[in-house]
Amino acid sequence: MELSERLSAVAGLVTEGASVADIGTDHGYIPVYLMEHGIAEKVLALDVNEGPLKRAGDYIRRCGWEGYIETRLSDGLQKVRPGEADTMIAAGMGGGLITKILSEGSEVLAALDHLILQPQSEIWKVRRYLNDHGYQIMAEDMVLDGGKYYTVMKAGHGEPEFYGRGQYLYGKRLLEGRHPVLCRYLRREIRLKEQIMENLQAHGEAGRAQERRKDLLRETEEIKRLLAIYYGGY
Repeated sequence: MELSERLSAVAGLVTEGASVADIGTDHGYIPVYLMEHGIAEKVLALDVNEGPLKRAGDYIRRCGWEGYIETRLSDGLQKVRPGEADTMIAAGMGGGLITKILSEGSEVLAALDHLILQPQSEIWKVRRYLNDHGYQIMAEDMVLDGGKYYTVMKAGHGEPEFYGRGQYLYGKRLLEGRHPVLCRYLRREIRLKEQIMENLQAHGEAGRAQERRKDLLRETEEIKRLLAIYYGGY
């Protein structure tokens, strides 16, 4: 089977031979892919809702992996025993939900080697949570899939690092690696923010509009600064 660009980026960060707990497995695509390609030794496919879990179970059976991939109804890591997996995947959910899963699953997390996370929103909050709670982001990847940008990160136990605001927002590892997709994303962000500023100016700059324009200008200047540092210019 072939995964979408978004899910391929997630699977690409799994260490060969891993025992994986896939949180919010949905259709079960990642567990099947990991087993088919010999990446994982075993996978727990977990979801908080019965409907998606049944779909995942049906897909796993159709692909011939019943007995190798176990499905469990679980709210986050609730039904995972400490030491039962060494890698956790949480993809396709909001950053707030991911940090909630992490905070509520501390006993299981202590026994994990790696966290592979793909927040759909509030990515900076996930980066900050990891850095504040004894995890170090080891690698990040970014893809454009279906017209949307997706970031995935791999973290493990480690010492906290210094992060600037821009590094929290856009990814320290992505910036350090001069990731080409991030470069395109940052340039797009500048264009979008400049368009909004032009619209605000055209309709007057009183009150909230003036403050909003100032915020957008600061954000644009910060992105341009990062592009100059890491990519040699805008």
